[in-house]
Amino acid sequence: MRIIPLSEGSFTIGKDKVFQPFDAATDNLQARSVGSLLVEVQPFCVVTKKDVIILDCGLGFAPQGTLQIHTNLQAAGIAPEAVTKVLMTHLHKDHAGGVSHSNRFGHHFLSFPNAAYFVQRAEYNFALETGYPSFIPDEFAVFDQHPNVFWLDDAVGNIDQYIQYEVTGGHSPFHQVFWIKEDGETIFFGGDDAPQLNQMRSRVVAKYDFDGKKCMELRHKWWQQGAEADWTFLFYHDVAHPFVKPKAAMASQVQ
Repeated sequence: MRIIPLSEGSFTIGKDKVFQPFDAATDNLQARSVGSLLVEVQPFCVVTKKDVIILDCGLGFAPQGTLQIHTNLQAAGIAPEAVTKVLMTHLHKDHAGGVSHSNRFGHHFLSFPNAAYFVQRAEYNFALETGYPSFIPDEFAVFDQHPNVFWLDDAVGNIDQYIQYEVTGGHSPFHQVFWIKEDGETIFFGGDDAPQLNQMRSRVVAKYDFDGKKCMELRHKWWQQGAEADWTFLFYHDVAHPFVKPKAAMASQVQ
């Protein structure tokens, strides 16, 4: 399987939940508000024998009117129209901003017109009810009754017999994670349950998680399982390590 990181860049985020672009060459993290976190915003494309898969969709930046996630894909030789599946862990604005784009009249259209979108129905309902500032309903309201959207109602299941999903209720109440398995290889995408390499190797309870203790325990379990089975982990918010195998990380002592 081919893994293509689709980074939108590095950002700081504080209690106001506003994502501020951060350039390590010119910006000072200490100058940001107290408690600000430095994160990458990094969707992924995974190319399998059967599909071109997008894993979460970023903030939805559109310089000069073109979605950055489209530009990133095209730089890798993939047209947005070639995407066949979009898998959403949850609908927070930094993961769902790029699921759609709007025209000059404000009408929203799915960003990957030929793709099947897989979304937890409970997550969608929760996001609509909760709204700002964590969710921006205008961006994903297009899901409602759209023929390209496939609603996931089960807590555990599979898609096309080679993609497994599981609702964890860790980072958010209906957050889900994915395993993509092909030819003996496993790619694991934990979204915001498992956002960074350092969190996999430390037992830290994050205050921003819906159930921080559960997230910590899941990360510990997945890291052990992944080391034993040689999974590849994709990290949505890691500035330095977009994807890693546990054995390689432990052998090299990546920091």
